[in-house]
Amino acid sequence: MRVLLIEDDTILADGLVRALKQADYAVDWSGDGIEARAILRTYDFDLVILDLTLPKLDGLELLRDLRDQKKQTPVLIITARSDVRDRIHGLDLGADDYLTKPFELGEFDARVRALIRRSHGSGLQRLSCGRLNLDLTAHRAFIDLEPLDLPRREFHILEALMTGRGRILNKEQIIDHISEFDDEPSPSAVEIYISRLRKKLEPAGVGIRVVRGIGYILE
Repeated sequence: MRVLLIEDDTILADGLVRALKQADYAVDWSGDGIEARAILRTYDFDLVILDLTLPKLDGLELLRDLRDQKKQTPVLIITARSDVRDRIHGLDLGADDYLTKPFELGEFDARVRALIRRSHGSGLQRLSCGRLNLDLTAHRAFIDLEPLDLPRREFHILEALMTGRGRILNKEQIIDHISEFDDEPSPSAVEIYISRLRKKLEPAGVGIRVVRGIGYILE
């Protein structure tokens, strides 16, 4: 899962980035409203965490621009603005949840998980394909009840393939799903991850088929 954090407080941003990475998300960070708008117009994310008070472009304007592009990316607003009118305005513009600073990290984590679950299957916490199961909350994979050892990127590639079962994912879509701006894998690296995954999934009777010239599909 790829998350964009838009927060100009560098101390808070550093703590949230570390917490999100510890929870196994791929995280990008921007502290500038104009920069964040350019990012959102170029890339897709599974979740946007948005502060309202940003330099150069207000967070509510940024949210309006995102929804004007018809993007339905879940948005969690985090802000020190406690006025209920700001909260109402943010929700009316298309925010999915609202968290007022200061907040407990545990509540932040729970809201992030809830929004991502909601956007990937109406609150589903598990995905399954035959004997293969993914626990999206714990970020763990199982064949029957036996844990499957998957590094972060392999887990997220499998997650993307299982979420989009029946759809072919190309390398660019997979890279977008698992990468961060400062750590983007190459197409050849994706081939290596897929090769490792295919071997690990054999005992579950689950395969990843290569559709030549197009991409990959789970079957």
